[in-house]
Amino acid sequence: MAENSHNILILGAGLVSGPIVELLLKDAEYRVVLADIDVRNAEKLLKGHPHGKAVKLDIGNHTALQELINNADVVVSLVPYALHPTVAKACINAKVSLVTASYVSPAMGELDRAARDAGIILLNEIGLDPGIDHMSAMRIIHQIQKKGGTVTSFYSYCGGLPTPEDNNNPFGYKFSWSPKGVLLAGKNDAHYLKDGDQVDISGVALFQHNWEVSLPSGEVYQTYPNRDSLSYIKTYGLEGIQTMFRGTLRNANWCETMDVVKKLGFLADADADLGTTYSPRTLTAKISGLSESNLETEIVHKFRIGENGPEITALQWLGLFDATPREWRANTPIDCLTALMLEKMSYAPGERDMVVLHHEFEAEFPHGRKKYFSTLKDFGIPDGHTAMARTVTLPVGIAVKLIAGGQITATGVQIPVIPEIYEPVLTELEKLGVAFDEQEISID
Repeated sequence: MAENSHNILILGAGLVSGPIVELLLKDAEYRVVLADIDVRNAEKLLKGHPHGKAVKLDIGNHTALQELINNADVVVSLVPYALHPTVAKACINAKVSLVTASYVSPAMGELDRAARDAGIILLNEIGLDPGIDHMSAMRIIHQIQKKGGTVTSFYSYCGGLPTPEDNNNPFGYKFSWSPKGVLLAGKNDAHYLKDGDQVDISGVALFQHNWEVSLPSGEVYQTYPNRDSLSYIKTYGLEGIQTMFRGTLRNANWCETMDVVKKLGFLADADADLGTTYSPRTLTAKISGLSESNLETEIVHKFRIGENGPEITALQWLGLFDATPREWRANTPIDCLTALMLEKMSYAPGERDMVVLHHEFEAEFPHGRKKYFSTLKDFGIPDGHTAMARTVTLPVGIAVKLIAGGQITATGVQIPVIPEIYEPVLTELEKLGVAFDEQEISID
């Protein structure tokens, strides 16, 4: 082993883990231990690399987890977000820094003092959204402020979508990351600021609150609110701003269709109480309280949608009206829906995904007003890494290198909104082809 090598522990060998493993193993300074509950996933990503080691790990085994972390210089957690605090506590015990791509949960936030006392950083929200969105926004915000300007309006939109040529299903969507995670996000409440007024949207009505957004290049997408935009006013240093909105991007008809899916009861996580073998049609009727024999007609009437409209077309295509019994591995509506979507909405060999991230700012200066546009588009590699995987884990990998090399010295619970973090990460991302097209326009 090289004298100055860094030992990196990566927890989770899922859909997005490939690019960070590849990035770190390209550099002879790094040794990677990749741990997953299914060691075969880790072995597949490491491809026998001499500087990589695959390990079977159940995060619930605290002794085994702590032992792995004790032998690491930096830890990356790509496991489900609810497990991050468990990992973080073990990192604090070992005085080893942690990097995740997930939102800072209340449980993670509570570890700030302990992390500072341990002299380590718990760096979160450094994926795509959240992550690259924060960093690219802060770069422009700080540029505006250095020129004496005040940001009065900020819209940020992000989505992972199939490329236009591979957008070939009625949902206009395919899964490039955790399907259940996508569905669970559809239950979140949302809050944002519009022209000085706070707008609060309940999770029940989330998909009903959507509109079209046009990019400078001409593409048109649907957007709907993404969680709590208000909390980022302080984080971004934008006190006094009049409009603050963070939204998700999707193709046409996604919101209307998913609103019906939600109203039918498919995002529920209670057991459907149907045994293990039953048809999707039986499930749809059971959870919605509608007649199985007259299901389509009752859905059209109950939700006031077109008999041949995009919503009913999408539900039919997905197989929710299929009367053929099948065996289910899980029996909650959301798990059954996830299974059906994975079967029909995964990327086929040779297909590509794309990531679209777009910011719009308005700012006031002593001598006029300006508008700023910043747009990132990244495309998956056919039969290679997806754009989602690249944009989620490349910034994580870059941050790992910066922490291991001593360039990032901040401690405590952090997100990448300070120049010490975002400037070098964005610079390295640009070298890897992940770059923004930026425009500045005078509007007075």
